[in-house]
Amino acid sequence: MKALEEILKLPNLMVIDTGEDGGMGHIIGLDPIKPNRKAVVVWSNGGGWDHVSVSWRTRCPTWEEMCRVKDMFFLPEETCIQFHPAKSEYVNFFPYCLHIWRPQTATVELPPKCMI
Repeated sequence: MKALEEILKLPNLMVIDTGEDGGMGHIIGLDPIKPNRKAVVVWSNGGGWDHVSVSWRTRCPTWEEMCRVKDMFFLPEETCIQFHPAKSEYVNFFPYCLHIWRPQTATVELPPKCMI
């Protein structure tokens, strides 16, 4: 994950609050159809994981929007994950929120390149 100083310089990020392991705010310009619309974003790097969540009020973020968020908060060569947990482990506090995760102490194993 990028350093907090670099994240705070993102031109389309309106920071509301920061703490010792992350922050929260709005991303402007993420929605190509409604560029003035604000997406809610929360990021953190505690507990051994880098994490970013993004949500809209009335819909889930698209794949393209999540790719842009990944580029905003993570380094180009960092592999990140969107999880689909077992039903028994599923938590959904916000119906239109998606998450990007990256373990800080392990390398994410990927399938062969021809399968991705």
